[in-house]
Amino acid sequence: MQTIRAAVCRENNAPLTIEEVQLRAPETGEVEVEIEAVAVCHSDISFWQGGFGGALPAVYGHEAAGVVTRVGDGVHGITAGDSVCVTLIHACGHCTPCQSGKPTICSTPKDNMAGSPISDKDGSPIYQAMASGAFADKVVVDQSQICVIPGDMAKDVASLISCGVITGVGAAVFTADIQVGQDVVVIGAGGVGLNAIQGAKIAGARRVVAVDMLADKLEVAKEFGATDTVLAEGKPWAEVKKILGHGADVVLVTVGVAQVYDQAPRYLGQGGRVVMVGLPHGDKVSSYSPLMMANQGQGIVGSMMGDVVVKRDIPWIIDMYQQGRLKLDELISGRWTLDQINEAIADTKSGAARRNVIMMK
Repeated sequence: MQTIRAAVCRENNAPLTIEEVQLRAPETGEVEVEIEAVAVCHSDISFWQGGFGGALPAVYGHEAAGVVTRVGDGVHGITAGDSVCVTLIHACGHCTPCQSGKPTICSTPKDNMAGSPISDKDGSPIYQAMASGAFADKVVVDQSQICVIPGDMAKDVASLISCGVITGVGAAVFTADIQVGQDVVVIGAGGVGLNAIQGAKIAGARRVVAVDMLADKLEVAKEFGATDTVLAEGKPWAEVKKILGHGADVVLVTVGVAQVYDQAPRYLGQGGRVVMVGLPHGDKVSSYSPLMMANQGQGIVGSMMGDVVVKRDIPWIIDMYQQGRLKLDELISGRWTLDQINEAIADTKSGAARRNVIMMK
């Protein structure tokens, strides 16, 4: 066991406390990573609020990058000293979804409390949220969650790839499978939304319309590839249809608000589909007309982490970034220390931030 610092949640909606906790050594198939940067994602906030369930006490954080310090037995292709992205995508590799190329929906359960590598000083387990627990000096995670990256890549930028980037870009490219010339609407111009816009552009969309409640965020959306923008007031779907001349082929909902899902089908044209990216709290529900959607051949599909394959798609994203075809640096709106994590969470909750990054070094 070694002692590390971590931001611990002991009560939902109460400030996280910076504490010394215990971290066990990596076991078979596991990797220990010294975290250098971890971004604050809205999923972390939803867990902290109690909207996604889980247990307490807990350590959140899942969008991280760092350097491998130790590996357990049976780890392949990862060695001490490697720079890596740390994701929440824990995949067994042998269930039907994994064998079908869908590791983001691995069906093998993982107990993030009983199997947690993190514990209090008295030995009681601390919940390793999203199989990561990266608001900490170090993590121990399964090798399936790791992707080796170039050693000279800035860790604050690399951390964004681990969730926000693959979720947004992947939702457009893989889940939505946008075809060249199709028209796309992205609802929400936050961190994930900006990446969905970039993904739609990469996929060859004719028009990419960003919809958001804040005008300044829509201006930023243009910098990331939105061809048009619409304020989310009144009946924004009507304005979108005026711009496109018809309904959209794809609507990517990147905000976790149930009311937005009520409205999302209204943007669609015949044969269009809504892609669910943003995650409302578990007690929130939405409604729509099955008759209208079935009559027009429309559909709704979920997108878990952009349907990516970690070791295939993160290198592709990094290559796109290195070519200048994908913006990453511009996604960072603030850098904070671990001691400032509650301020970083508050700033993220305000809705103005693209991505806040906790710098561990």
